[in-house]
Amino acid sequence: MAQVTFYSASGSPVAYTQDETHIYLFNGTPVAYLHDSSVYTFAGRHLGRFANGWVRDNAGGCVFFTEHASGGPLKPLNSLTIPLSPAVCRSNLRQGVRARRLKPHGGSVDAGSIGRQAV
Repeated sequence: MAQVTFYSASGSPVAYTQDETHIYLFNGTPVAYLHDSSVYTFAGRHLGRFANGWVRDNAGGCVFFTEHASGGPLKPLNSLTIPLSPAVCRSNLRQGVRARRLKPHGGSVDAGSIGRQAV
């Protein structure tokens, strides 16, 4: 069975299950288990429900999601890193250009601006 990773609202991996029953933190600490689509602590306290790849708390809020989650809020985007060829990297280093990570754009795109070229 494949490992399923649970992600926080910011998109960071926080826990996993390998058997679709027991949930562990990445340091190996067991934290919860799944039974009949409910999530419980090992002390037996009900934490919420697991359905469609979403873990929802008892108030219905989405607190964790899996890669294949559907039907809930938009999942966050991860930061993007664009790989450059070694020649471009060497050229940039000689010119003192620093590499930077790209972050997802939060605004909307004007469909009329797509394909326009600077004059």
